Order: sequence, then structure tokens, then C-alpha cells
Amino acid sequence: MEKLYCTSCGKGVVGENFVRFKCPNCGKEEIIRCLVCRKNSRIYLCKNCSFEGP
Repeated sequence: MEKLYCTSCGKGVVGENFVRFKCPNCGKEEIIRCLVCRKNSRIYLCKNCSFEGP
């Protein structure tokens, strides 16, 4: 099983308390966000195109 990490804070994510989606700008990089970062609107950065999102 692949270990997944939040793109914003870097903590490991498990269960259903996270989301995975492609970068809304380039559509290439996968963004993973934990529940805490989503609730607090923490910034994430796409490694491919440097897009910043809340």
C-alpha cells in the first residue's frame, strides 16, 4: 500500500479524511490535502507548475 502525504503540511494521510485531485492549473500533478489543511485553507503548491491554491 502506497503511503500518501498532505501536499500542504507533509503529514501522512489515512482513511477518508483527505482529498486527492489533479492540479487545477496544469492537470498533471496530484494534490493531496488532509482534513486540517482543508478546514484551515492552508496553501498548497503544485510541484509541476508552481500554482498556489487555498
